[in-house]
Amino acid sequence: MPRMRKKSDLPTKVCATCGRPFAWRKKWEKVWDEVRHCSDACRRRRKEGGHSCPPVCDAAR
Repeated sequence: MPRMRKKSDLPTKVCATCGRPFAWRKKWEKVWDEVRHCSDACRRRRKEGGHSCPPVCDAAR
């Protein structure tokens, strides 16, 4: 059985929609190079052509 890794040791990317960093997930193992968004919500928001910030950041402005 492979050794466990700390989450901080996993590769990370920045979401193309919200700009937040996100870490590698097992389900993305084979397509990691193609992953651009941190969640399905961000992927949908990008397709809709809406603004690039999630609703949470609007409150901070």
